[in-house]
Amino acid sequence: MIYRLLAINIDGTLLKSNGRLTKETKEAIGYVKNKGVYVTLVTGRNFAFAKKVAKSLKLDTFLITHGGAFIASKLDQPLHVKRISEDKTFNLVQVLENYDCTVRILHERYSIGNRLRGANNLMARAVLGSSDPLIYPMQFVESLGDTLMDNPIAPPKIEVYFTEPEERDKVVSTLKTSFEEIEVQIHEDGKVDILPDGGTKLDGLLTLGDVLKISPQEMVVIGDSLEDLPLIEVAGLGVAMGNAPKEVKQVADWITRTNDESGVAYMIKEHFRMQQRISFLNKMKI
Repeated sequence: MIYRLLAINIDGTLLKSNGRLTKETKEAIGYVKNKGVYVTLVTGRNFAFAKKVAKSLKLDTFLITHGGAFIASKLDQPLHVKRISEDKTFNLVQVLENYDCTVRILHERYSIGNRLRGANNLMARAVLGSSDPLIYPMQFVESLGDTLMDNPIAPPKIEVYFTEPEERDKVVSTLKTSFEEIEVQIHEDGKVDILPDGGTKLDGLLTLGDVLKISPQEMVVIGDSLEDLPLIEVAGLGVAMGNAPKEVKQVADWITRTNDESGVAYMIKEHFRMQQRISFLNKMKI
């Protein structure tokens, strides 16, 4: 099989645990680009952050961001956007603010959230350290509901942070039974993502594949989390990081090294050295 697209998760996959990109990883991305393979990033992060990482890798391709709901190479020219409607966002916030949780509404240009409620240090780092305010402004208000009444928002994604698992499970159950056309995902760290229906990472990858006329069987996907599992499962070559959970490794075709051991670079150089440039294969009609 000839692979024409490489999709890589960012946190826990492309980046080391300290948030850095290694020189070896940058060189590997350049190597596979020179083979003519289309390289994209697939992340739950906002577009501004993903674009910053892409710039470091010298990528100018479409990026699948906000959990799959926002696909673009330029902020002002999105290829595909799925949104939670203004009314539904307001109603979701009305429900969520009755519980002990912190809510962040993630628009592609900025985020707005309620004040940290009962947050411990770990939770505060997760919320405040999850983006760069210089490229992606963050605002915190006393009441999101009051703010949305005056300034409605239709975001691609909402994040919710809890201090108690029991509270989280109660909220998730309420959301799933009370709201239609949304996706609710619980992360390994307990964070909850609310996405528009059809706005998951898998939806985003398949949408980009349709635009580029690249089938899932012609894709390589590298990831480390449960949110990456459906992508790894559907790809022609699904790759799990060494630091991925057991469930992800079980569906993968290939298990590479951990992110702190440059697992992405290792996999790329081991596999793609055996594949000729896409231009050569096209010329040979392979």
